[in-house]
Amino acid sequence: MNHNAVALASPSPRQSELNAPLAPPSVPQSHSSANLFPDQFGPYTAAVNTLCVAFEKDIVERERNGGSALEQRLQLRGSGLLKLAIPTRYGGLGERWPLIYRMIRRLSEADSSLGHLFGFQHLQIASLLLFANADQQQHYLSRSAAQNWFWGNATNILGPQVSLTDAGDHYVLNGLKTFCSGSIDADALNVSAPDPRNPGVRLIIALPTHRTGITVLDDWDAFGQRQSDSGSVQFTHVRVNYDEVLGPPGASGTPRATLRPCVSQLILTEIYLGNAQGALRSAWHYTRTVARAWVHSGVSQATDDPFIQQRYGTLWLQFKAAVGLAEAAAQTLQKIWDLGDAVTAADRGEAALAIAEARVFAARTALNITSQIFETMGARAAASRYGFDRYWRNVRTHTLHDPLDYKLRDLGHWVLSGEPPVPSIYA
Repeated sequence: MNHNAVALASPSPRQSELNAPLAPPSVPQSHSSANLFPDQFGPYTAAVNTLCVAFEKDIVERERNGGSALEQRLQLRGSGLLKLAIPTRYGGLGERWPLIYRMIRRLSEADSSLGHLFGFQHLQIASLLLFANADQQQHYLSRSAAQNWFWGNATNILGPQVSLTDAGDHYVLNGLKTFCSGSIDADALNVSAPDPRNPGVRLIIALPTHRTGITVLDDWDAFGQRQSDSGSVQFTHVRVNYDEVLGPPGASGTPRATLRPCVSQLILTEIYLGNAQGALRSAWHYTRTVARAWVHSGVSQATDDPFIQQRYGTLWLQFKAAVGLAEAAAQTLQKIWDLGDAVTAADRGEAALAIAEARVFAARTALNITSQIFETMGARAAASRYGFDRYWRNVRTHTLHDPLDYKLRDLGHWVLSGEPPVPSIYA
C-alpha cells in the first residue's frame, strides 16, 4: 500500500448540493407591477389611486386632443389633496415634502399634465409659505384650504414681460405672461413683476384670477404636457393692492425664501420620473401580454428573450438610481425646510446641489427610458391607439424648462471650487 496516496472521500451532502445542476428559478405567481412600483401613500393611498384610475381611463384620447382637463381638475379639487402642503393651523393637511413628491410621481405616471398641475399647486403654496408675511399667509392659505382653491403660476421671467406702475394708493399691472401653468380654471395666481422702484428686484403678487383686466388665454400648443394649461395670461390695467405684494420677506429677502426654485426643480424631477415609471409599467405589461418573441430568438415568449431581459435590466437600474437620487433630495429639502428662518446660505446650497443632481439624472434617465421601451415591445407598439409615445413627448417638453447644461455647470463648479449654486429663479 502506498502510504503517500491520499484517499478520496465520498462527497459530503453539502458538496453534492453544490455539484447538482441548477434548477430554473420559480416565478412568483403574485408578481405584478405593484411589486416594482409600490403605490402606497399612507392615509391618502385610496385617494391617489382612485384619481390615477380615473385619469388613466381616457388619457390617450384626452392627451391627443389637448385643451383643458376641466373634469379631471374638478376630481383633484374633490380629493382634498390640493391642501396637502398647507399647514394644519390654516386648515390644511400639513404633510411633508417627500410624501407630496411621491404623489406627484404617481399622478404624473397616470397623466403627466395633471401631475404637473398638482405639483405646481404645491409650488404656489410653498411660495406663500416662503414669501408672504403672517397676515398674508392667514388670508390666502386659510381660504385655499377652506375653499379648495386651485392656484395658477404666472412667474416666468423670460419672454414678454409685465410692468407695475405705482398709482399712489395701489399698483397697476400691465403686460403678458407666458408659460402660466394651471392658469385656466385657477382661483388665484402668483404673478411676478419688476419692482417699479428697483426693476432689478422681482416682486411676487397674489391675485384672484377673475379680477377685472386679467384674461387667461387658451393658447398652449406644445407636443407634450398637452393639458397642463400652460398658456398665456394678459394683464390690462389690473389693480394690485399694496398688500397683495407678498412679503416681507418677499422672493429673496432671506436664504429660506430662496428655497422656492429648489421646490420647483424637484417637482420637475418627479414629473420626469412619473413618465419614466409609466413607460416602464406600460412596456412591462405589453411585453408580458402582447409582445411576440423574435423569430431568431430561439424562445417562444418575448419575456424569455435574453436581449429583452438585458434591456429591462439596464432600464431598471437607471430608473432605480434616478428614484434614489430624487428621494434623497426630497429628504434633504425637508431637513432644510424644517430649519425655518434659521436656514443659512450653506443649507440652501446643500439642497440646491442635491436637487440639481437628481434633476439632471432623472431627465437623462427618463428621456432614455421613454425611448428605449419600444425596443422591448416591438413594431406593433408604435400604433397610435396605445399612445406610448406620450411619455417621451411629455419628458422632452418638460426637460426644456431650463437648460440641463447649466445644472451640470453648477455641479462641476461646485466639484472644483466647493461653491454651491448662486440662488436664482432656476437654481
